[in-house]
Amino acid sequence: MRRDDCIFCKLANGMIPARSIYEDENFRVILDAAPATRGHALILPKEHADNLYQMSEDMIGKAFVLAKKMVDSMTETLGCQGFNIVQNNGEAAGQTVFHFHIHLIPRYEDDGQGIFWEPRCYADDVLDEICSQLTK
Repeated sequence: MRRDDCIFCKLANGMIPARSIYEDENFRVILDAAPATRGHALILPKEHADNLYQMSEDMIGKAFVLAKKMVDSMTETLGCQGFNIVQNNGEAAGQTVFHFHIHLIPRYEDDGQGIFWEPRCYADDVLDEICSQLTK
């Protein structure tokens, strides 16, 4: 299903011009219009899903296999020293466009960018409780 009101559906399906670097029957990969670094790209599925929770396991697998393929190719072509692969789900996680997508962000030494969070410490009993909840 595609949504008429979704800009990423339109980009993924060629209804809006974009700098496309890869396309197959399921996905289109485009350069990000507001890149974090040189070569920052987005993997966009052609079918709409708001986020990871709405994607089939098959399509999630295909998306991340494609991410690996793109990172290999982009690393060789761009000469970057690393990569961030970012996929946000929900507003609380930083998702701003509600169409599943994967950011491929080439990283270069001294590029001035970062993906950081403030490390926290939890007491052993809290960690044990979390572990127990997640292993039920």
